[in-house]
Amino acid sequence: MDVFWFFDWLDTSLLADISKAYGGVFAVVQMFHLLGLALMGGSVLLSDLRFLGVVMTDVPSKVVFDNTQKLFTLALVVLVLSGIFMASAVALKLYYNEAFWAKMAGLGLGILFVYLIRKPLFTRFDHDSISPAAVKVAALCSLTIWFTVAASGRWIGFS
Repeated sequence: MDVFWFFDWLDTSLLADISKAYGGVFAVVQMFHLLGLALMGGSVLLSDLRFLGVVMTDVPSKVVFDNTQKLFTLALVVLVLSGIFMASAVALKLYYNEAFWAKMAGLGLGILFVYLIRKPLFTRFDHDSISPAAVKVAALCSLTIWFTVAASGRWIGFS
């Protein structure tokens, strides 16, 4: 099913009118988007690097994971809401942008990975009972997915 209708609607919505007409509002929303990016990136890096044994090795991985997972979820909400607002200003341009679709695919994959694999793995089992290789693979997969999302998101501006 083609989603052009959604981008066409978004481009003519009140949200788009506000984002196009009021640069100050757009700038504030963009600031929240950047703060969400920093919060998400920090939570992913901190937890994954802890799982890899690079940082905070004196803190139990469960403590690091539980706290960063809360921050990740908050950041995701902020990013989605602010991203929709920002996208409304250039909705039709984004529809035809391959980097945007790469980012959306990566974002979808990342969300599925976090909530269907990573979170169940690290909340249902004692971290010491999980194979160290599995922990490292999960962390490397996470880092790869989120780096891809970030890189393709950054590439949107160049394409």
